[in-house]
Amino acid sequence: MSTERPKVGTRADYRHFAQIPTRWMDNDVYGHVNNVNYYSYFDTLINRYLIEEGRLDFHNGAIIGLAVESLCRYYRSFAYPDIIDGGLRVGRLGSSSVRYEIGLFAEGEDQARAEGHFIHVFIERTSQRPTPIPEPMRGALARLVMPSP
Repeated sequence: MSTERPKVGTRADYRHFAQIPTRWMDNDVYGHVNNVNYYSYFDTLINRYLIEEGRLDFHNGAIIGLAVESLCRYYRSFAYPDIIDGGLRVGRLGSSSVRYEIGLFAEGEDQARAEGHFIHVFIERTSQRPTPIPEPMRGALARLVMPSP
């Protein structure tokens, strides 16, 4: 296993951005956002994009995405009341799965403070079996496809 740390991403490495406000309760006793909250930011960024651009109906839709893998690399901390600029791209778009790649940036900064990935497998809600990603979700995801730097 390589111990070499990957290059820190920049804003140019991402296709879509949305702001995510930190909350008072996100800070831990050390005065910065606790590591577990970064995964919540990833999930918020992804699902907001799927709802707004891919027409995800998470309440009644026949097809839903389930997380099967996630990872986060931490470079610098955030702390309340920071506003995070969440960058999103798709590193791989399969027939029933997608690998989202996320960068979290402080306002006005070009280098990510944290980066990670999140893999969804799309399934039929009732059967819980993998299924092809439906249009228009596939089209929305295809707009974010960008190879990892």
